[in-house]
Amino acid sequence: MTAAESVLDLFPTGTVLVDGELVIGGSRAIDLAAAFGTPTYVIDEGFLRDRIRHYRDGLARRFSDSRVYFASKALPCAAICRVVAEEGLGIDIAGGGELVVALAAGVPASDMLLHGNAKTTTEIKMALAAGVGLYVIDNEGDIDRLVHLATSPVDVLVRVRPSVPVHTHAALATGDVDSKFGLGMDQAEAAIKRIRATRNLRLKGLHSHIGSGIFEADPFAKAVEAMAHLGDFEVYDLGGGLGERYTYSDPELSIDTYLDTLAAAVHTHLPSGSRILIEPGRSLVARSGVTLYEVINVKRSSKTFVAIDGGMADNLEVSLYGQRFEATMASSVGGGESVTLVGRHCETGDELIDGVSLRDPTPGGIVAVPVTGAYCFTMANNYNGALRPPVVLVTNGVPRLVVRRETYDDILARDVDFPT
Repeated sequence: MTAAESVLDLFPTGTVLVDGELVIGGSRAIDLAAAFGTPTYVIDEGFLRDRIRHYRDGLARRFSDSRVYFASKALPCAAICRVVAEEGLGIDIAGGGELVVALAAGVPASDMLLHGNAKTTTEIKMALAAGVGLYVIDNEGDIDRLVHLATSPVDVLVRVRPSVPVHTHAALATGDVDSKFGLGMDQAEAAIKRIRATRNLRLKGLHSHIGSGIFEADPFAKAVEAMAHLGDFEVYDLGGGLGERYTYSDPELSIDTYLDTLAAAVHTHLPSGSRILIEPGRSLVARSGVTLYEVINVKRSSKTFVAIDGGMADNLEVSLYGQRFEATMASSVGGGESVTLVGRHCETGDELIDGVSLRDPTPGGIVAVPVTGAYCFTMANNYNGALRPPVVLVTNGVPRLVVRRETYDDILARDVDFPT
């Protein structure tokens, strides 16, 4: 493997170099940038489907009764929801907007699972009207609203907080004792008793999710063990949380090792024949995505700053979580000069990658940043009036626009008070 080829380690499998240029899903990166502009989110659909099948088939081999639900908050666009549904996965939604997108994609509401620590009355009404198949009870208020609003029985899971510490960013830890999500063990016991006493809530089982970006197997096993203390149930939703490599130095916990860990813990602690659900998000879609940018200028002072036409408006992972990314020039792949890749927004903190090695970064060149399939599209914003980027799916060399670029008319569409 050449030095240039080693750069591809974080890109979707199947990304290749042709005459030294980056080719993603059979399409040249520079051609995609020319056709759709920059910034643009590119999703390798073939890789995404392979990753979905890895999860789906791997879980099915380990559990005779199981299902994977895609945590759609990671990439909530209709085309992705459609791909996921075509591959037989359910959809985990966490708000009215995600419900609307999934329905528009043609996903049956019965294949959806509703999450949220503060589900509004409006959102619950929307879910009930659509016929959402499963509700995750996060708190007593959820019970109150569902009991009041449901006119026929609905299936629910109780989200427990197993107090399992994980090594991840504090904002991504969701299962420790101080988390806003779920119920402590004593609270969960009380909620279980209350739900069983109602007429229109059918308690199916338990739910647990300990966080995101986790590269250790043991916390997942400990969460399963903690759930077992609440008794035997028909369904156990073990959440998601498997970490994804963003840099060449990141560790890796494979999907198979993760699933093996869950299987061993389930067979040890939970009743045989239980239905097992999981909810991968980041690890399902992150590596399928690559963001393309154009270099606007190069400034050499105490550092070499390479400024691109995007930044914190299309990738908030850096600012929110301090996430490190990697990058390469699409037409001169590989390392070269150590630079600081910065965005176009009026914030000193709009620094995408410090100390990244780029070969011949010049104005007009195209920069490719891999592992951007999760949460970048989700959290895109209009800072400094930036237009949210399009999403392009590529398959066997054929690109398909599935989300158009925002326009300035879109930005003005919600303003209603103009001078006359």
